[in-house]
Amino acid sequence: MITAEDINAWKDMYEMTFGDYQIEARKTAIYPEEHKIVYPALGLAGEAGEVANKVKKMLRDGKFDREDVAAEIGDCLWYISALCRDLNFDMGYIARCNLDKLHSRMERGTIKGSGDKR
Repeated sequence: MITAEDINAWKDMYEMTFGDYQIEARKTAIYPEEHKIVYPALGLAGEAGEVANKVKKMLRDGKFDREDVAAEIGDCLWYISALCRDLNFDMGYIARCNLDKLHSRMERGTIKGSGDKR
């Protein structure tokens, strides 16, 4: 389990904000303007599938390479960044809204269950 101490140690080594990441990742986006939103959404689905596939192979083979999974998570992050950009959202804003939603659910006792509007 990742602790606050882990995060603080990593922060010193790898500090980067979502905004910094978005700016740098944008430099590598080469898909056509007419495919914005669709291209990164489909890419994200594909990369999320690759994360799941790496974990599935762990079940099959009994070996788990967390660095391989981390690389695929990084690819997911790139597509999330591109999708946020195409929708004119800052990744930090999306992260904050997600945490606000989860904290609200926790406070209302609806963290478990299903449905977007709980």
